[in-house]
Amino acid sequence: MKVACLDFEGVLVPEIWISLAERTGIDDLRLTTRDIPDYDELMTYRLNIMAKHGLGFNELNEAASGLDPLPGAADFLQWLSSEFQVAILSDTFYELAQPLLAKLGFPMMLCHRLEVADDGRISGYQLRQKDPKRQAVKAFQSLSYQVVATGDSYNDISMLEQADQAMLFCPSEKVVRDYPHFPIAKNYTELRAMFASANITG
Repeated sequence: MKVACLDFEGVLVPEIWISLAERTGIDDLRLTTRDIPDYDELMTYRLNIMAKHGLGFNELNEAASGLDPLPGAADFLQWLSSEFQVAILSDTFYELAQPLLAKLGFPMMLCHRLEVADDGRISGYQLRQKDPKRQAVKAFQSLSYQVVATGDSYNDISMLEQADQAMLFCPSEKVVRDYPHFPIAKNYTELRAMFASANITG
């Protein structure tokens, strides 16, 4: 009775907002939760930048649709699904994630919702709940599941701390310095080995 909880961007797929930054040439959109840990603050910043430059959902969706999963991600996810129940816990949005989820075989994902106006402008967003990744892990544990989790950034830390076992995947040096107690996987081979050796019963 075990669940693997994974972050999405940075673990299985590239960062969607960085893709938008590269497409538009707006470097301010390169910031992620590795730079601004508070997600509300980060999203408010992003939407202000988009409004300033006249960007809407169409441009953001094109940036997401043009991406592919990280090399090796699909094979890793297929293996993981044979050993664990798998849940992707993300701070992305269902509206953006769909093209990438399709390329990964539509795994289970818990994330947020965008509010898109009729003219394509992103008018806001709805967070699923406060501290959603930790709350999801706690919910699985309340159902007598044991949880092994992995993520790459600051917004994953509460999930990793709540999990029964956890590791970082290709984190920034800043995250490593701030949270040195988490083991680190630098590629999918190492990540698979860590999940395979997790001391989880049942």
